[in-house]
Amino acid sequence: MEHQKNFDKDPKEKEFVEKLVTLKRTSKTVKGGRRMSFSALTVVGDHNGRVGYGFGKANDVSEAIKKSIDKAKKNLVTFPIKNGTIPHDIIGKYKSSSVLLKPACSGTGIIAGGAVRAILEAAGATDVLSKSLGGRTAMNVVRATFDAIEHMMNAGTIAKNRGKTLDELWG
Repeated sequence: MEHQKNFDKDPKEKEFVEKLVTLKRTSKTVKGGRRMSFSALTVVGDHNGRVGYGFGKANDVSEAIKKSIDKAKKNLVTFPIKNGTIPHDIIGKYKSSSVLLKPACSGTGIIAGGAVRAILEAAGATDVLSKSLGGRTAMNVVRATFDAIEHMMNAGTIAKNRGKTLDELWG
């Protein structure tokens, strides 16, 4: 009798791309020595405009990553992407970190640092310029980038506010 494998166990597992932004080891000194624990910051996206981030802590690396991925899937936001880029310039801020995102012409690629690059790639953007200003803590940079994403307007809204059509706006 032939053994069959069911590769389509959970179709939701394959719909998201998961990227590990940071993995930190922390230690707490207790009576018997040091107790190690791990914290993980991950970004998930579907390459189609939906992206989220999560932060998880555990005594095991794989458990911390699993927790952060589960949290990231719970708080997804939509990222307005048109022709691989974003509709307009925007600065996102969180505490001392700020992130500048600019649209770029086709073929430019993603010009970004580690945390911002992971978010843009997971969202499906292909041509974006960015600059991280201020604090460099990965968690704060990720939150500043998501602040920019949440305040970004889509092309239809911008065109309507300016009294133009989408073709006039995008050229």
